[in-house]
Amino acid sequence: MAANKPVISTSFSYETLEETLDIKPHGAKLHIGIPKEIAFQENRVSLIPDAVSVLVSNGHEVTVEHNAGASSHYTDKEYAEAGAKIVYDRAEVMKAPILSKSAPVVEEDLPLLQLNQTIISPIHLSALKKEHIEKMMEKRITALSYENMKDASGTYPIVRSMSEIAGSAVMLIAGQYLSSFNKGKGVLLGGISGIPPTKVVIIGAGIVGEFATRNALALGASVKVFDNNVYRLKQLQNNLGQRVWTSVLEPRILAKQLKTCEVAVGALSNEFGRAPVVVTEEMVAAMRPGSIIIDVAIDRGGCFETSELTSHESPTFVQHDVIHY
Repeated sequence: MAANKPVISTSFSYETLEETLDIKPHGAKLHIGIPKEIAFQENRVSLIPDAVSVLVSNGHEVTVEHNAGASSHYTDKEYAEAGAKIVYDRAEVMKAPILSKSAPVVEEDLPLLQLNQTIISPIHLSALKKEHIEKMMEKRITALSYENMKDASGTYPIVRSMSEIAGSAVMLIAGQYLSSFNKGKGVLLGGISGIPPTKVVIIGAGIVGEFATRNALALGASVKVFDNNVYRLKQLQNNLGQRVWTSVLEPRILAKQLKTCEVAVGALSNEFGRAPVVVTEEMVAAMRPGSIIIDVAIDRGGCFETSELTSHESPTFVQHDVIHY
């Protein structure tokens, strides 16, 4: 009698089968609200229609308050075509789990904030009142601050971008107020053969100072840069790819250069609070009549003793015959 042989089963087959691949799990769907900014003279919007389109195409939901982008020349129609939902009730857009803003949360919006909400915006912590912070803490708000966002290289990309814009705009504004059209001295910044260039003093060799220097040199001006950080002065020259006149902040030298300049730019910053005041009222009084001061650091107190906060409606004032912007 033949012995029973075991039956061996195998899954081997010559039949072509589908390849099994790892399926990437779907990410969480985000609901982002973009309220219209109501802060004083705030005309920006945090997300433009193109950015909204990218978010919507990736499966996220975006709610935009009516006319949120109007001051930045973006219509509700453009946002709607990008896939956003347009709402007319501010309270409704403020219910979104994530809020994206171009300005800090104002006191009027504190009652509209939701529990455990996430807000992506500038914070300006040093300017906030204690009560303001306490109310946000009570609602367990997660606040992501633009000015504190750092990338893998250790830099602050959003702050850098804003500083580049400010530095580039400075010299264009200076040229505008030096023109006779704005009751200025009626001079150009430079670049005219046979005519001495306009003299520009820039206080601060950071990102604002670097881009102000770039634009001033491109316009043909003679530029002198002051900063107490020698490393920054060296880095500025390396980034520009050329030698420029630089000096540490020695009061006697600074006062001498300010006496003969047409444009003075304040671009000093302080990571720990107020910007240092390095130009006294006496120095300003000794400047040429009709010259212009542009204090970019005014939001942190300003580098010039005579600097004051102004508005877009009235951006300048005159003190000691010097235009202050």
